[in-house]
Amino acid sequence: MNRPVTDNGNETESAVVIVPWTLPRDRPSDSRLEETSGLVEALGCKLILIRAENLRNPNAGTLLSGGLLDRLHEDVVQSSASMVVIDSALSPIQQRNLEQRLGVKVIDRTGLILEIFGLRALTNEGRLQVELARLLYERSRLVRTWTHLERQRGGGGFLGGPGETQLESDKRMIDRKVGRLRQDLKDVQRTRDVQRAGRQKSEKPIIALIGYTNAGKSTLFNRLSGADVLAKDMPFATLDPTVRRIDLPRLGEGALVDTVGFITDLPTHLIDSFKATLEETLAADILIHVRDRASPVDEEQKRDVLEVMQRLSEASKSPIPPIIEAWNKIDLLDDETRARLMASAQRDREEIAIAVSAQTGEGIEDLIAAIEDALMADEMHFAILLQPSDGALRSWLYQNAAIETERPLEDGQIELKVRMTEKDQGRLLRAFPHVKS
Repeated sequence: MNRPVTDNGNETESAVVIVPWTLPRDRPSDSRLEETSGLVEALGCKLILIRAENLRNPNAGTLLSGGLLDRLHEDVVQSSASMVVIDSALSPIQQRNLEQRLGVKVIDRTGLILEIFGLRALTNEGRLQVELARLLYERSRLVRTWTHLERQRGGGGFLGGPGETQLESDKRMIDRKVGRLRQDLKDVQRTRDVQRAGRQKSEKPIIALIGYTNAGKSTLFNRLSGADVLAKDMPFATLDPTVRRIDLPRLGEGALVDTVGFITDLPTHLIDSFKATLEETLAADILIHVRDRASPVDEEQKRDVLEVMQRLSEASKSPIPPIIEAWNKIDLLDDETRARLMASAQRDREEIAIAVSAQTGEGIEDLIAAIEDALMADEMHFAILLQPSDGALRSWLYQNAAIETERPLEDGQIELKVRMTEKDQGRLLRAFPHVKS
């Protein structure tokens, strides 16, 4: 399986990509090859070719061996490639030996994703998290860093500029820098905790978007919030979390959170370093799992997302919030598939599923209604008696509860039948201890 790629003409780096597999069940699908191609191109590299290789006997020293390695070397020489990407995990020895045999830089899947994150981090927190992930990765390998993209970016990415390779060859210097980064991230975390506490104190519902990278989260985020965050058809277009207001017709204002996309084999270093950011999802009242239903590997992507959420939940000892599935990109489906999917979404299911197109806006009203229904699922009904002097209490109830009926009584009192959550009832009793229901 050998795929030459059209020259885009703008890249300063060129890459040959190998996707190794051993057992028949591990044979990469076309979708996996397309995903890996997208990752390389998202890095700004010219993709010369991508090929799946069956490793019957993986070599401990180079992973590839014999004719496979000779073939790869010939590809590199003939194409004048400046980099080889192995879409798998390489040991430090394998990486070094491959570099010596091929004469070009070699990176594995983790290194590739780290490079992309280095380009995508726009905020101070994002840069700190990527830098920490990179140093943890380098420390675990104790190999010299990559300099090919440092030249390309002039030190603007996570490869920090001149002298950085010396830093990473010195374990003590790495440890000192890791310590400083962790302290800086603690300071950022305190700020994030204050912001999160402020949102929670306001009692406004928090809705977080999760999903596989490139599933359309940012496009849906823009559609729901009216924001204008970067939404491109590329992996990891969004890296830094974004919070915007969302207007809910029955509940008023809420907070909508866009988060980094997940991906198959997401490096552990990234999950650990981005833990504070990803935990925004666990603090939400509702999660919207955005799924690309036009993708042939949608079910596998769903599994990958839920596995990462489970790891986060176990690490932070926090439960996963209720999940609504947004079945996105229905505008890309043929009529028969679309009809079958729409019928499936409307059936009684354990998961709440709403078919939508973030691009066209179809199904968005149904999704908002489902969000409100889920947020109001634990509401209870109360009858509250108001005295003529309880104007402030009446105003509070109209602002914070759903008023079902208001009926004047013969004794001058007013009976309000309201619907509110147990949490809102607690707020009511703290603000108005004399209330009787």
